[in-house]
Amino acid sequence: MDEGIRARLLCAHDRERAIACLAEDPDANLALIDYVDRLGRALAPGEILPTVQGAFRGEELLGVVLLRPCVAISSGIPQSALDFLMPQLLRVPGGLVKSDREVVDRVWPRLESAGRRASIDRIEIAYRLKPADMLPADPDLPGVARPARMEDLDELVHAARASLWEEDRPDPAEGDLPGFRRWVASRVSRARIVTDAGRIVFVAYADVRRSEGWLIQGVYTWPECRRRGFARRGMDSVIREAFASGAAHVQLAVVEGNERASALYRELGFESFGELRTILFS
Repeated sequence: MDEGIRARLLCAHDRERAIACLAEDPDANLALIDYVDRLGRALAPGEILPTVQGAFRGEELLGVVLLRPCVAISSGIPQSALDFLMPQLLRVPGGLVKSDREVVDRVWPRLESAGRRASIDRIEIAYRLKPADMLPADPDLPGVARPARMEDLDELVHAARASLWEEDRPDPAEGDLPGFRRWVASRVSRARIVTDAGRIVFVAYADVRRSEGWLIQGVYTWPECRRRGFARRGMDSVIREAFASGAAHVQLAVVEGNERASALYRELGFESFGELRTILFS
């Protein structure tokens, strides 16, 4: 190991330096940039304080690892820096890791050899859309797009659970429904929905909203309302909101093999720019 490298917990004092490091590849590191930016700031209700480790050589920050509330690793991190951060990663007993495929491919064998087991291990294709590539939407698309409100909470909880069921993922609400409702409630301000005849038929979450880009997650259309244009209506609305706010791009990820979703995003002007590996482990 490179004895010139040291690893330590990052704090508010490190915020700007860490963001500058991650901004060398802002699209790949968008979610990490958003977590790092929360260091030392007041948290919104329901938010979890991020735990972030950095690897340094002297005063140079070589790479960043998020340990909580999920695991994420900066794109392009040198192996020497990752080696110094591995002891911290090996202390994580379980959770979700989601990062550039090449980086996770380096980390997972060591977690697995330490006894971690994956219940989900999949590849996702990362897509992004820049303002110049946005394609016009059909003005006759159905539904009414709007930000979610707290009175929509019951439907948002159902959508969050249903998306887990479709992916055969564990449903935390089965063991703690009040806690799960509080978690969904903490995300209501990020939710964008489409209604049809007063009923919610589509939801997506603008989980990161920064000038560097918006990250859309948690996209879900009620099964009986699919292939009717509601997802296109909802995504078009979110995209327009992002670009009106000054975002440099909009990005999201699609599970490899989900051709229906990929086709929709390509029709909206998105292009693929990378592969992610997502592992739910314990």
